[in-house]
Amino acid sequence: MPLFRDRQQDQSARWETGEFTGSLWADAAEIMGRVCNLPFLNDLAEGTLEPEAFVEYLQQDSFYLANYSRAMAVLASRAPTPAAAEFWAGSAQTAVAEEKALHSQLMSDPVLSGIPRPAAPSPTTRGYMYTLMAACAYEPYEVGAAAVLPCFWIYAEVGQELAGRAAAVAEHPYGAWLAEYGDPAFAEATQAAIVLVEEAAAGAGEGVRERMREVFLDASRYEELFWDAAHRREAWSR
Repeated sequence: MPLFRDRQQDQSARWETGEFTGSLWADAAEIMGRVCNLPFLNDLAEGTLEPEAFVEYLQQDSFYLANYSRAMAVLASRAPTPAAAEFWAGSAQTAVAEEKALHSQLMSDPVLSGIPRPAAPSPTTRGYMYTLMAACAYEPYEVGAAAVLPCFWIYAEVGQELAGRAAAVAEHPYGAWLAEYGDPAFAEATQAAIVLVEEAAAGAGEGVRERMREVFLDASRYEELFWDAAHRREAWSR
């Protein structure tokens, strides 16, 4: 079944958005519709995802996180206020470190530990992480903030749905990972990121706001592609 059982419900209702961030989420509705039907996520929710696909995902996520944390560290160095700098730096150092610890825990699981791991980032992983790095390092601060937002927002949105579905499955094999993304603390961080992007847009010119929209949608597409690539075990052709 689709990840979100009732698409008539306004999924953005759980988030406090402003005019700009609300319009971003509306613009990403088609992408989210495809995300809700991804075999990877629906198999993950049901606990039927092949361990090989999960290991592929975890390792690709580790490659990605190393660069995502760098992107947010760069963003923190360019933030216009101490509060924004503190948030992005904290996200780079704390939230990502906690997820890496979870990866280590899961990869030591006897069911997963013997499965070969990819040695290099997939084409999708490489494209996503370098897109974020470029936005945070070379474009205006506002653009970088919009670029990193989907990783917070889409993961929090999907994570809460996954956690709810997985709770109904006894001895869910991926329950620890799903609980992490259903954690209220992650939702709080997501809400804070939404607020910072709304604040950034408020002081930006129309050209910058349009670029913010472009990178937000690009990153949202990469979120979709990232799960699909793991399911397909995407790799570079030799």
